[in-house]
Amino acid sequence: MIPESNEPGPNERQPAAAQPPAAPAPEPSAPPRPDRTLLGIIAAIAVLVIVALVVVFTRGEPAPLDEATPAGVVQRYSAAVIAGDEEAASAYLSDAAKTRCSDKPRMGARNLRVTLVSTTERPATADVAVLITVSENGGVFGSNEYQMEQNFDLVKTADKWLIDSAPWDLAVCPNPVVK
Repeated sequence: MIPESNEPGPNERQPAAAQPPAAPAPEPSAPPRPDRTLLGIIAAIAVLVIVALVVVFTRGEPAPLDEATPAGVVQRYSAAVIAGDEEAASAYLSDAAKTRCSDKPRMGARNLRVTLVSTTERPATADVAVLITVSENGGVFGSNEYQMEQNFDLVKTADKWLIDSAPWDLAVCPNPVVK
């Protein structure tokens, strides 16, 4: 007798060997998600740009200084001269300054920028140093600009500061001398 064997004979079909189940077909992959750190950096840059733009566009005119101070008087006087309002500017002049007129031709003050440098205040007088920037159109390389430091002399009359002398390019002559 032939012992039974579990092995199939040469003419017998062999059962299919146990194979592991086939892996599912890969799904189309979605684009990789951006890193959260990178998104945070981009958001921070966007916020900084927006803040910078707000600061630049809302800066506007400088805050007016107190009119009871020498620097405040010079600020208002200079703004009036640059705006071409000689009547308003002459309200900040002392009586002596109103009578002193120069017949030197003045250039237009519209292309001037005045920046406060320093103020020296004493009981009856004050000096206000300013930096006057003059911009002129033209020139080989575009606009031309130069700066000069000038002084305003002020006197205190009653409780008000008045300009006793102003730089020539900001001087107004409310009572011109007729020749």
